[in-house]
Amino acid sequence: MAIAYRSKTEIESIRRAGQVVMEILAILRAAVRPGVTTGELDAIAARELRERGATSNFKGYRPAKGIPPFPGVICSSVNDEIVHGIPGKRVLVEGDIIAIDFGAVVDGWHGDSAITVPVGAVDAETQHLLDVTQEALRRGIAVCRPGNRILDISRAVQEYVESEGCSVVRQYGGHGIGRALHEDPWIPHYVERGQPNPLLRPGMVFCVEPMVNLGGAATRELPDHWTVVTADGTRSAHFEHTVAVTQGDPDILTAT
Repeated sequence: MAIAYRSKTEIESIRRAGQVVMEILAILRAAVRPGVTTGELDAIAARELRERGATSNFKGYRPAKGIPPFPGVICSSVNDEIVHGIPGKRVLVEGDIIAIDFGAVVDGWHGDSAITVPVGAVDAETQHLLDVTQEALRRGIAVCRPGNRILDISRAVQEYVESEGCSVVRQYGGHGIGRALHEDPWIPHYVERGQPNPLLRPGMVFCVEPMVNLGGAATRELPDHWTVVTADGTRSAHFEHTVAVTQGDPDILTAT
């Protein structure tokens, strides 16, 4: 595992990318409403990137041979879609939720964040899911301090989520970020024997991004090779921040 330890100057460069991400996510949040399509949201994000002189780290991303390049600027995952939803003609309706995962590259440095937005009014169970996922992210970030370990983040997320009657997705998690979108270390949001457990040190920069399901943790990938849904059809939520480990409190580089 080759973990990069970033200088203060490098962390500020990642923060600039993170701030572009958050500016555009705020615009996207305001654009979410019944009747809008996920493709229209993608077009807004693409326009806003161009206006800021930034580029997308999602569009064209290809993690392995045999997988088609990701076609969108945002990942738009609706209801039972957990992550990597492809934006297109889907029309949002009252009561939906949409997870918008979005990143930007500024001067060669990457930022990444995700929010889940209700479309109009949602039922109490769905609101509980949103609240639990946001709080799980907060708890995970709170332990991003020197001397703790990666699995302290994982444990904080998992124990809280499961205490609230929800489940944590296993196959997908957080990651280091900097000159590339995905770097070491891997940040799982659950704990099991044998997982790598690096010590947290100042200069580490990574994304914490719990994906939480109302039902079971099992997932299923759709034939498009990207969209991941809950195996049992229940709803899922996703929140993410880019975080730097400092000598003291965690520094959220995608804070608003």
